Amino acid sequence: MASQRVPSVFQSLPLRKRDFHNFPCLCSCRKASTFNGMTELSEDVDPSSSMQIPGPSEEHLASFDPIARSKRRKRPLPSSRYKFRPPKYYRGPLHPHQPPPPTAPESREFIPGPFSLPRLQQTYHSTFASDLLTLMYTHHPPGTLPGPSGPRLRSWDGSSPYHKNRPLRPPRGGPALPLLRRPITFRNIPRLEKIHVHSFVKEAGSDSAHLHVAGMIMQAITNVRATVFRAKHTIANFNLRKGSPCSVGVELRGEDMYNFLAKVTEVVMPRIKDYQGISGKSGDSNGDIGWGFGPDTVGTFPEVEINYDAYPSKMIPAVHIVVCTTATNDKDARLLLSSMGVPFYGKHMN
Repeated sequence: MASQRVPSVFQSLPLRKRDFHNFPCLCSCRKASTFNGMTELSEDVDPSSSMQIPGPSEEHLASFDPIARSKRRKRPLPSSRYKFRPPKYYRGPLHPHQPPPPTAPESREFIPGPFSLPRLQQTYHSTFASDLLTLMYTHHPPGTLPGPSGPRLRSWDGSSPYHKNRPLRPPRGGPALPLLRRPITFRNIPRLEKIHVHSFVKEAGSDSAHLHVAGMIMQAITNVRATVFRAKHTIANFNLRKGSPCSVGVELRGEDMYNFLAKVTEVVMPRIKDYQGISGKSGDSNGDIGWGFGPDTVGTFPEVEINYDAYPSKMIPAVHIVVCTTATNDKDARLLLSSMGVPFYGKHMN
């Protein structure tokens, strides 16, 4: 059929020539970027480009002399202008001399590392994180919303006319509202944030040697130099005066945090005779779990035991350990620490 000749009826029709050059172009064209489009859009727009501005003249180049300009300067420029070291004090975001970010090597807050990957941290990312996500995940079918939550503040019963226009009452048990628990996803799986190790030395008021021994032991078991804290008030029962040194403490993050917790769960706790674990009631309802070790248990740390004669046995202090996590309640924090080997006993309070 396609090879048949055109009928004679169509051959007798007159053909009209068309000028295809006058047809509008159907291709996409940015007319706003063309010269004609700009002139038609507005006459106030300058059609000239900044690339067409002529460069400096020869006379201007010949007259430019930076050495002579520096000699004419009466006062010298600030020395910190040419230094990469950050300023000693931060004077606000509008000051011309801004400190570099903490990740920059020239920053005063730069901390090199990490130089190793602790085994506990590696196990958390490879095993514990996926297990915690499975245990804490709450599934909602597609197209459905989670159920409404109850009011956090209590209303007045209206038995008195003075209840009108009063603010809502706080929750039972205390005036503070607990943190809200967000749905657990792969983005906010609970993890360790920091560990506080603290030791109160009540004999420091009469003999400073107890405080020195506590600081050395604290530095030995945590690998961080201890910070000395002073009393804020005078307490006669503990022989404390306001402003006198009374305790030492450290804050662990990163590698030291994982190494310390692994050492506690794998070396120290198994060596305690008839050790039940940490009470299930410990916690501040915000995801922080704390416990303590007596002087006899502190002596079982490997760093203290290997050099036990360097510390007087009667001056070894007790320590308090507080593990801070990113969880918003004690249940999730306790589940995280249980996966890392921390034992719990008794009724769990959330």
